[in-house]
Amino acid sequence: MDKKTLTERDICTKFINPALEQAGWDLQAQVREEVSFTAGRIIVRGRLHTRGKRRRADYVLSYKKNIPIAIIEAKDNNHSLGDGMQQALAYSDALDAPFVFSSNGDGFLFHDRTGLFGKTESTLALNEFPSPDTLWALYCRYKGIDQAAARQTVEQPYYDDGSGRSPRYYQTVAINRTVEAVARGQNRILLVMATGTGKTFTAFQIIWRLWKSKRKKRILFLADRNILVDQTKNNDFKPFGQAMTKVSNRTVDPSYEIYLSLYQAVTGSEEEQNIYKQFSPDFFDLVVIDECHRGSAAVDSAWRQILDYFSAATHIGLTATPKETREVSNIDYFGEPVYTYSLKQGIEDGFLAPYKVVRVDIDRDLQGWRPSKGQTDKNGELIEDRIYNQKDFDRNLVLEKRTELVARKVTEFMTQTAPYQKTIVFCEDIDHAERMRQALVNLNPQRVQENRKYIMRITGDEQEGKAELDNFINPEERYPVIATTSKLMTTGVDAQTCKLIVLDQRIQSMTEFKQIIGRGTRINDDYNKHWFTIIDFKKATELFADPDFDGDPVKVYSPRGDDPINPDDEHAPEDEQPDDMLGDEAGTYDVDPEEEWSSDDTPAGDWNNTNDDPPKRIKYVVGNVEVSVIAERVQYLGPDGKLITESLKDFTRQQVKERYATLSDFLRRWNEADRKQVIIDELAEQGVIWDDLIKEVSKKLGAEPDPFDVICHIVYDQPPLSRKERAEQVRKQNYFNKYEGASKQVLNALLDKYTDAGIEPIEDVKVLTLAPFSQIGAPMELLQAFGGKPGYTQAVKQLEDELYQQTS
Repeated sequence: MDKKTLTERDICTKFINPALEQAGWDLQAQVREEVSFTAGRIIVRGRLHTRGKRRRADYVLSYKKNIPIAIIEAKDNNHSLGDGMQQALAYSDALDAPFVFSSNGDGFLFHDRTGLFGKTESTLALNEFPSPDTLWALYCRYKGIDQAAARQTVEQPYYDDGSGRSPRYYQTVAINRTVEAVARGQNRILLVMATGTGKTFTAFQIIWRLWKSKRKKRILFLADRNILVDQTKNNDFKPFGQAMTKVSNRTVDPSYEIYLSLYQAVTGSEEEQNIYKQFSPDFFDLVVIDECHRGSAAVDSAWRQILDYFSAATHIGLTATPKETREVSNIDYFGEPVYTYSLKQGIEDGFLAPYKVVRVDIDRDLQGWRPSKGQTDKNGELIEDRIYNQKDFDRNLVLEKRTELVARKVTEFMTQTAPYQKTIVFCEDIDHAERMRQALVNLNPQRVQENRKYIMRITGDEQEGKAELDNFINPEERYPVIATTSKLMTTGVDAQTCKLIVLDQRIQSMTEFKQIIGRGTRINDDYNKHWFTIIDFKKATELFADPDFDGDPVKVYSPRGDDPINPDDEHAPEDEQPDDMLGDEAGTYDVDPEEEWSSDDTPAGDWNNTNDDPPKRIKYVVGNVEVSVIAERVQYLGPDGKLITESLKDFTRQQVKERYATLSDFLRRWNEADRKQVIIDELAEQGVIWDDLIKEVSKKLGAEPDPFDVICHIVYDQPPLSRKERAEQVRKQNYFNKYEGASKQVLNALLDKYTDAGIEPIEDVKVLTLAPFSQIGAPMELLQAFGGKPGYTQAVKQLEDELYQQTS
């Protein structure tokens, strides 16, 4: 047998699989082949989308199901033994598997990341592959779980309902690292996972394995919003069945094992309201804190008292946005995260939706506005004489025409794109949210007449709006379409189909910004939700450029003895807000229940973190000041996870020239490609925004160009042709004269299809099942007109050569 003639798949079947079996690996239970572990980055094409390549490991080896311990990357025998090693190491990084192998069928190159095997890299013969027990024993030593009780905990299988649903790769890593940390005896654990990546399902699997292994027998799951507790109980935690209960604000029943509770349901300012004290301090041996960046993060919060009371238990904190300020620190309490899965990584893997940003700059925001001497507002209040700017608008001073302008821009965008796309408009406070609702209602009379709930204010102070929150987040409910809000919808709102986020709110807290962006990141295939748009009126998206936006949390907490904790200008803690995010059991407040007070809002000496209510702030209302948009630009999410800040043309030139330095290089690759669509898709993965580039060149041509012409024109300064012009040039060459009958009809129809829809459909043989081809003959008959499928494929290739001949 000549190994050099064998395919990679042959190498796997004839050499690698027998070597694994000989070493004692169960090919059915312990070995998975060709494992795709990402979904493929979503690439947006106008209103359509496609997926980039999935990451795929040739082999993932597990001692127990869903605990990957080894990766094998296979190559055909024309490659060296170690040619696949760097690729395998990259998969090892993602899957958290410390033993890495590459093979070409002659043997294995073994890379040991534990440092326990001997040399870091060594060559093994085919019959020297390590057994499952050998690698598992090394894995347990490496992870510090080599005691019998610890191994029993870690080996406890996941919950499996038989539906085929299993944790995604990053959820698997998060679950395994957390269970391993508990098995080692670690009592404070932090998990950081981006919004929309399944923290609750991950928490369920962690609790399930610890509970089933009897490592943890009584568990408390804490959340700070009623809807989160109910969603958890009815969905992900449902398999706990009769062992689970929700704690009410009455007497507790100690006969259950899994308890779900709202912070506010078990605490209060009066001792009798502290229901949690009906449990003994050692009742729970595990406490899981959802959204732990909120109330429990602050040292002096009432909610932290619960954690202090159950301090003997293991505490696991879950958050998308760990809070790290000079006053508040998740890391100080829980320690460094055992695992972080970021928004950037989620988008790159295709599990989270990408976004584009429309930045709208308003003249008064940038230039400011000053009242004339003695000017009063609509309510007769004398307006303080100073310059008001973006920081003041809708907080200290209302320009009514500014509100109308924002509402008009939002309405225009929705009218041009999708009038019924779920939209959240984030406003400065409840008053601003109500004025924005009114402005939007007046600009959308027809939609509101269809259904008065087309636009709703959903804020913490008003039951009618709050009652519509469930309908807004329910994909099956059309109404409400637009929700104006302030704080209520910043966190914990699982709005799977939200396609538009409008920021008319000045956001200084990175935690809050991440939470707001998280409202749009979920993907819902059933409702065609694969990306979203952010319209930013207040420069909030400048935070995307902050290194902290998607980086690892950095501990900056520095307690100063008995100093009082004061809100910080740059990171005004939303935990201090008495808003209705706290859930149904929360109390009522005299102040705006969604207002966020920071030190720059507070008049000196009037309110300095005392128990007194903050002073009523005067908000001037001015109706006769003209406002206008002075700049508007679209920013796109680049392949590196950062917003493209240069012009789209400059970015495209840079990306394409990295692959094809000259026009000749590009033409050579284009002409050699069996399918042109492959090149188009490759460039899309590099960040080329085809839809917007095509629109730009179309304006110049008055007709739609081929992607080929877009690149030649924008990158290499060649004059572009429209698809119609290219098709007409082919017809002028009398190209079809060498064909007759059905084959000539098919090629003519293909050229028409190219003119109408571009290169992609004519490269797919399925086009023969559509009109007008179906009227010429059945697909098999049409293929036979070319002597069979190879002849048809060759004819399409020659047609493409003719289409692009005059440029090359």
